[in-house]
Amino acid sequence: MKKTLLTTCIALALLSSTPGAFAAEKINIGEPSWVGAKSIANLIAVVVEDRIGGEATLVPGNNAAIFQAMDAGNGDIDVHPDVWLPNQESFTKKYVDGANTVELSKNSYEGKQSFCVTRAFSEKHNVKSIFDLARPEIAKLMDSDGNGKGEVWVGAPGWASANVNEVKVRDYGLTPFIDAVRAEQSVMQATVGDSIAKGTGYAFYCYSPHAIWVLHDIVRLEEPAHNPEKYKMIQPDADPDWFANSYVASEDALKNVQVAYSKSLKGRSPVIYDFLQNMSLTSEDVSYFAYQIAGKKRDASEVVREWIGENSDRVDSWLGL
Repeated sequence: MKKTLLTTCIALALLSSTPGAFAAEKINIGEPSWVGAKSIANLIAVVVEDRIGGEATLVPGNNAAIFQAMDAGNGDIDVHPDVWLPNQESFTKKYVDGANTVELSKNSYEGKQSFCVTRAFSEKHNVKSIFDLARPEIAKLMDSDGNGKGEVWVGAPGWASANVNEVKVRDYGLTPFIDAVRAEQSVMQATVGDSIAKGTGYAFYCYSPHAIWVLHDIVRLEEPAHNPEKYKMIQPDADPDWFANSYVASEDALKNVQVAYSKSLKGRSPVIYDFLQNMSLTSEDVSYFAYQIAGKKRDASEVVREWIGENSDRVDSWLGL
């Protein structure tokens, strides 16, 4: 009888729409620099605040800092909203498989990584393949600093994918012709638009989902098909000589992208823990968020709050309602 009564009370609490129903539920959400991660971080925060009635704070940080904080389990950072695997596999092997202090959500969405140029540049100069960047006349067209070599944006500082792409530039034989450049993503997006306006060349790391596919007319460059024998990537946290000891000469496999969270949440904020286990997004969802936030310059919390209103049944399912 007592067990039945307790279950009924919990169910009634879950169904209650009264603000503060789960006032004890608190969470600090890691906020990496890329737009997809920012949008999902905001989505989690709005669900926690508006649907669970808890407290949520966004904490900017890179992958290493977020995983270390989740491992500590003291609540400084509880969630990484956008874990790309196998890119961030060194972190999941250490903290999910090894220390068993971090957990991954049950569901994932699919990501694809490539190198891109604008369609106009591709068609005008017949640039279709990654190896076309090694053509001297193409490298010259992409030389913005006058050092005699072109540039390719490989990602932002702290991104695991930027490390992969830097190794690719070397192992595709592009280093004599192309410099691998790291900068914040906003710099890349501005440069793509500038290159279109000026009709100049620019090559850059691209991935989907991302707003850039809606913002600009771009095309992927062909790469050799993914081959595990030609994809041996070691990240810096696993080996200080990661660059010398890595070898990547094929395209990336399709990625599984998931939410990661500290296992300590199960005891500290069980309702949020269950929600994170169950939440499920698609590539189309994340592309929509990215376009609205980065393309239309809308406030992230406004975008996700509007989306939640239009997808109430899905969000209810994440909450077990």
